[in-house]
Amino acid sequence: MKVLIDTNVALDFLLHRKDYASALDMFGMAEKKYITGYISASAITDIFFLSKGTLGKKPTIEAMKNMLQVFKPATVTDSHIYQALDLDWSDFEDSVQFVVGEGLAVDYIVTRNIHDFSSSSIPALTPEDFIKIITDSSE
Repeated sequence: MKVLIDTNVALDFLLHRKDYASALDMFGMAEKKYITGYISASAITDIFFLSKGTLGKKPTIEAMKNMLQVFKPATVTDSHIYQALDLDWSDFEDSVQFVVGEGLAVDYIVTRNIHDFSSSSIPALTPEDFIKIITDSSE
């Protein structure tokens, strides 16, 4: 199963935010190869910028390297950008995430902002809901 991890879930993981536990579970599923996890290249730059202010540059670099051993970077092309612009969603970043996910043929986008993906043909789930689906299907 392929999933695209949104910026906010990666930040939960890296910064140990209040929803860290479910983000850690997502990391564990990808690490154990239960899922193939992707993070878009555009999200990676945002994640780095936002984490650096809290963790510092060197710890952020190490944390990002660790995260990217588990979640694969997904290329963002000029075509993705034009497609996202044509979608005219209220949140451009989310439209880029969707287009990248569509190109990868992901099964889900895992995000804290599922309402931002209401126009998406790819189901958007919170980490908790995604984990429940995985857990229920393995029983």
